[in-house]
Amino acid sequence: MRTLAAALFALLALLAPAASADRLTGEQIQRAFEGNTVTGRYTNGGFFTEFHAPDGRALGNNGWQANTDACWITKPEGICYYYGPPENRTVHCFTVERSGELYVLRNTSNGLVNALARIEAGNPRKHGDNGTPWYCDGLISRAPSAPMSRRLARW
Repeated sequence: MRTLAAALFALLALLAPAASADRLTGEQIQRAFEGNTVTGRYTNGGFFTEFHAPDGRALGNNGWQANTDACWITKPEGICYYYGPPENRTVHCFTVERSGELYVLRNTSNGLVNALARIEAGNPRKHGDNGTPWYCDGLISRAPSAPMSRRLARW
């Protein structure tokens, strides 16, 4: 995993040698992601694409399956995604760095690179809810009490 992360950073350096990575605040992430599609690859090679709807829904595909209940919310120093109803919700939080047009998402739990992404303006892939709408309650603090989820939710 560390070797892959190092390779991704080497690629990042080659693609934007004059640019340095700037860590974004939650407000900056909100401005960049809201109303746009974030598309990229995880360090494990999986591909994701999610439209960040202004109502908090993350429409599209999280890399493993089509989103049916995914939500996003910014925090002062990053972004969190949550999937599932409160009783079995999973939460994933990241800091975000920008280098040119590339966004580096790092796990808040350990600082490791989770993914590299780009922003596509609007919803060019026409991600939707497939006729089964959901709403986002914004209550990440209600994540389940599993150790990993609880630690991420308290971020």
